[in-house]
Amino acid sequence: MNLELSEQEIIRRKKLEDFIQMGVNPYPAPLYEVNVTAKEILEKFPSDNTLFQSISFAGRIMSQRIMGAAAFYELQDDTGRVQIYARRDDICPGEDKSAYNSVFKKLDLGDIIGVKGFVFITKMGEITIHVLEYTLLSKSLRPLPVVKQADDKVYDAFTDPEQRYRMRYLDLIINPDVKKTFRQRALIIEEIRAYYNEKGYLEVETPVLQPIPGGAAARPFITHHNALDIPLYLRVANELYLKRLIVGGFEGVYEFSRNFRNEGMDRTHNPEFTCMEIYVAYKDYLWMMNSLEELLERVALKLHGTTQITIGEQVVDFKRPFRRISMIDAIKEYTGIDISGMKEPQLREVCQQLHIEVTESMGVGKLIDEIFSEKCERNFIQPTFITDYPVEMSPLCKRHRDNPALTERFELMVNGKELANAYSELNDPIDQRARFEEQLRLSEKGDDEAMFIDQDFLRALEYGMPPTSGLGIGIDRLVMFMTNSPSIQDVLFFPQMRPEKTNTNPDSQTEVAP
Repeated sequence: MNLELSEQEIIRRKKLEDFIQMGVNPYPAPLYEVNVTAKEILEKFPSDNTLFQSISFAGRIMSQRIMGAAAFYELQDDTGRVQIYARRDDICPGEDKSAYNSVFKKLDLGDIIGVKGFVFITKMGEITIHVLEYTLLSKSLRPLPVVKQADDKVYDAFTDPEQRYRMRYLDLIINPDVKKTFRQRALIIEEIRAYYNEKGYLEVETPVLQPIPGGAAARPFITHHNALDIPLYLRVANELYLKRLIVGGFEGVYEFSRNFRNEGMDRTHNPEFTCMEIYVAYKDYLWMMNSLEELLERVALKLHGTTQITIGEQVVDFKRPFRRISMIDAIKEYTGIDISGMKEPQLREVCQQLHIEVTESMGVGKLIDEIFSEKCERNFIQPTFITDYPVEMSPLCKRHRDNPALTERFELMVNGKELANAYSELNDPIDQRARFEEQLRLSEKGDDEAMFIDQDFLRALEYGMPPTSGLGIGIDRLVMFMTNSPSIQDVLFFPQMRPEKTNTNPDSQTEVAP
C-alpha cells in the first residue's frame, strides 16, 4: 500500500502535533459517559422540549460551518446525525478564547468529539445541541470522502463497490444506511435462534478444523497442525459432527457455522460463508418442509411485517404453503425430457442435446445436477421445494421409501437460487459405507469435490442413529433475499478480496461539507 501522504494528511498531522504541544490529548482515555443518542433526540424532543436539558453526546464530525465566534457542526453516532451549535463565549467563558480559536475551530471532518449541553430548536426549525463543553476524543488523520449534496442530488458518493467492500469502515461512515442491512442480518439470525429455542432444540458448536472435510461435496482449504504434525481442513460443513450428537442422544441440535469452500467467487458465493444446520430425531424431510415454511414466513413477518418481499424486480411471497415438485418432474417440465432411470451414457447424450458442457469426471449425480442447474433452476422465483433427488446426487441421504432410486431430499429454491437443503438422513451404516465408496471412485476419476470416507462417522452410525431429518440454510443468501441485496458482498462485513496492488485512495475527492 502506498504510504505517501496527501496534502490533507500532512495538514492533519501538523494539527495533531499542534494539539499535543498545547496540552490537548488527541486520543484521551476511552471512558466518556454518553447519556443520549441522536435518534432519541430527534424522535422525542419535538413532542417534549423539556427533555435533554443536560446531555452528554459523542459522535463523528460530518459537516461544519464556522462563522467567526460561532459554529454549526453535524455529529453522527450509531443511530443518526444531529446538529450541534457552539459559541466561543460558551466554550471559553473567560477572557482567554484560545481554546476555541486554536482547537475547536481547527477540528476536521471525521474527528470524533464529545459534547455536553442542552437541546433546543433553531430559528430555522432544526433540532440542535447547544454546546457548553466539548472534548476531542479521536483525531482523524485521513480526510473522509465526504458526499456532496445539492438540490436533493448526491454527487461524488462513496459508491465504488471495490472501495466499499475493501474499506467497510469507510462505507459504514459515509453510507450509514448500510448499517440497516447488517442490523437486519442480526435480526434474522436472532429470529431463527428464537424459533428453534422455543422448540427446545440445543444450539451447539462443532470443530472448524477437521481431520476429514466431510458433510458436503466441496473442495476444502487445507492447513497443517504443527504440534500434531497432521494436515487439517477448514470445515466445508458441520453435518457429520451434528449427526454424531444425534447418535449420542440429543434429539434436536443446531449450529450457526462458518464454513469454508475453496471454490469460485461471484455475487452469490464467498469462500467463507455462514450456514445454519439443524438435525431433529424421529422426523423426516416432509416434516422439515413444513417446519421450514413456518420459519421463513415468521422471519419475513418479523423483518417486514408482510410475507411479500421485493427481491430485485420480483415480488416473492413467503406465505405458506410453498409449491412442491420432484427434480425429475422439474427437469421434464423445462426440458421435455424424462431422465428417470437413465444411466451415465444416456445422461451424457441428454447434456449434449441440451448443449450443456460436461467433463469426464462427472458421474450420474453431477450430470443430473448440471441439467437442473442449467435448464430449470432460474425458473423457480417463488419459494418452491424441489424434492426426491436421484440417489447418486445425495450420498448422505436416506433412500426414498417408495422408490430406492431416489432419496428423501429437498432443496428450497427462491428467486432462481438454492436457499436450503434438507434430507431424511441416511442412518443405515452399510448403505452409508457403500455411498462413501462410490464417492471415492468419483474422486479417483478426478472429481475434486467428492466426499472423503469418514471412518469415525461410520463407526458412530454403527452404534445406531435414530430416524432423523436435517436441514441447512445459507444464511448469507437468506439475508440477501430478505434485505433485497444484489450481492453477497453487500451482506458480509468483510468479503474476501484480492490483495491491494495499488493504493485505493478515497482521499482524492474534495472535502466539501454537505
